[in-house]
Amino acid sequence: MVENNVEDVKSMKVILSRKGFDSSNGGIVSPFFENGSMISFPIPSYDGDTYDSLYYDGTPYSKILRDLRYKGGNHCHVDPDLDQQRRGSMIEGWFPAFGQTGSSAAYLKNNGIEKGDLFLFFGNFHCVENRNGSFSYARNRKDFYKGKDLQVIWGYLQIGDILDTPVQQKNAWWHPHASDAYTASSLNVIYKAAETLSFDDRLPGAGLLRFDIKRVLTKEGENKATWVKNPVYDVNQICGNRINSAKDPRSGIYYAGIWQELCLKESDACTEWAKEIIL
Repeated sequence: MVENNVEDVKSMKVILSRKGFDSSNGGIVSPFFENGSMISFPIPSYDGDTYDSLYYDGTPYSKILRDLRYKGGNHCHVDPDLDQQRRGSMIEGWFPAFGQTGSSAAYLKNNGIEKGDLFLFFGNFHCVENRNGSFSYARNRKDFYKGKDLQVIWGYLQIGDILDTPVQQKNAWWHPHASDAYTASSLNVIYKAAETLSFDDRLPGAGLLRFDIKRVLTKEGENKATWVKNPVYDVNQICGNRINSAKDPRSGIYYAGIWQELCLKESDACTEWAKEIIL
């Protein structure tokens, strides 16, 4: 029997990282399905990967996107790259990784993000039904979680190594942040996943999560960007200057503006919350 490696786990920083389709990138929301599977659609880009080359249960992303009325192009930015199985072919030497650049990379560096720290990726989702091979958004007015757009934590990556030079980044040659367009920047970085989680060595250091209400950030009855009140990501526990712009700051949290990462201050409570989200 494999025992969890939990006794020696150091306190870790947790980063909430917003990734996937939104109103500016893609124009629609990503799907979660009635079986609990979630797809975070990678945003449109000029990179080499395409929606035609990514699959969910044998169906190309491009087919699902057409059914959901996506109007954009076919090329996409596969980042974070957590699941090789969605590709039509295997990549030799592949490992899970997440890239960042520019001011977002500077924010992570300035807040001391290092090996062992944990990204929790979240994005915009809506329940999607598959009826005879056709995909459509569910419209269930009685069930908030099936009938509304939600912000949901859909994946994770615990940092095993930080690739911060062009030479190192080229080892992840398939990743968009290993291309010349990104490695030319001194603020480009690729976070390589650990082999296993530090707090449960039965699980890989990066992976996708299934839909569960415990992973929904959106407060029931509110719009998707207003979150359930939680002290681990409340104003006093985040790194940076943000205010809670919720209509009722006593009962919900809304961080307005365009941002990608939100570093949470280290605490036992935050570590325990992150573990509960994943496990």
